[in-house]
Amino acid sequence: MILPLRAFIILLSITLLPLEAGAVRIKDIATFSGVRDNQLTGYGLVVGLSGTGDKKDSAFTMRSMVNMLEKMGVRVDMKQMKPKNVAAVMVTARMPVSSKPGTRLDVTVSSLGDSTSLLGGVLIQVPLKGIDGKVYALAQGPLTVGGFSVSGSQAQAQKNVTTVAQVPGGGIIERAVPFEFNSQQSLTLNMNNPDFSTTNQVVERINKALGGDFARPIDLSSIALEIPADFKGNMVPLMASLENIEVTPDNAAKVVVDEKTGTIILGRDVRISRVAVAHGNLHVTVQENQEVSQPGPFSSGNTVVTPSTDLSSREDLRNLNILEGATLQELVDALNSVGATPRDLISILRSMKSAGALHAHLEVI
Repeated sequence: MILPLRAFIILLSITLLPLEAGAVRIKDIATFSGVRDNQLTGYGLVVGLSGTGDKKDSAFTMRSMVNMLEKMGVRVDMKQMKPKNVAAVMVTARMPVSSKPGTRLDVTVSSLGDSTSLLGGVLIQVPLKGIDGKVYALAQGPLTVGGFSVSGSQAQAQKNVTTVAQVPGGGIIERAVPFEFNSQQSLTLNMNNPDFSTTNQVVERINKALGGDFARPIDLSSIALEIPADFKGNMVPLMASLENIEVTPDNAAKVVVDEKTGTIILGRDVRISRVAVAHGNLHVTVQENQEVSQPGPFSSGNTVVTPSTDLSSREDLRNLNILEGATLQELVDALNSVGATPRDLISILRSMKSAGALHAHLEVI
């Protein structure tokens, strides 16, 4: 389809927009309404395992095997079945909104029972359903496991997880999602990180590129976009250009602390006011000893073992340091000057926040 001259000029102006330092594309900080994945799930069986399948106590695996065989015309006694080469699994996949019948998907297979490994297994055909209960895809094929597990009578070795596997291209779309992207008269942009400044900046950049008031903010994380008349029915060129417009995100200052690993992440706009810090570590050592007490010669006493506890403490001598940071580099240099470990810095940052010297949101995960 040939674009009108006005549409061509709009796309050219978007392409020639000046770039800013530290800028990112709109496609990296926002999503367009209607452009999303749909989650599919299903339940099935994996066969062909080498003795690593579900145990006989897995009643749902036994019942699933019986039902599958009966549909194939084979009658079996559930009490005589030994499902050591079969595992009940949950199958999941992500279906893009643009998928059409015949499109292939990668599917993830996860063990539901007490199977120890899915290595070498084959997934039997499974219908994958959406949230509406309709079947949108079928999945089947050999599994790929990114690890291994071997064991003996006295030892066991394992690498990665062996109860979750992939079937590359194992899903085939049978039903498309009823959605026509080009038929929309308007769009909504959803910001990944809600922020008034960033949202307003995106609106200004889009309107400048389109040469009119086509975008307007709904709230701090949503933007309504009216489709220009020249692009109605042919929105792909417009979206391809808009998503590459670059803006400079302006998020709130934040410090993220992961106490489990001792990781500290400082945002670009984090600031600290002038504050004096002295941080010392207190080391307490407790040692338990066993001492033998012998009775005197020719006495009627008995030899006994008496416990003894040695307790010692040591506190590091740390000087008082004045910290101040107007930029991220100054802040890092100031914190490093204390000579503290990451665990110590977590305590220091918490104390700074309580004292009102840390001007950022402190988030502990």
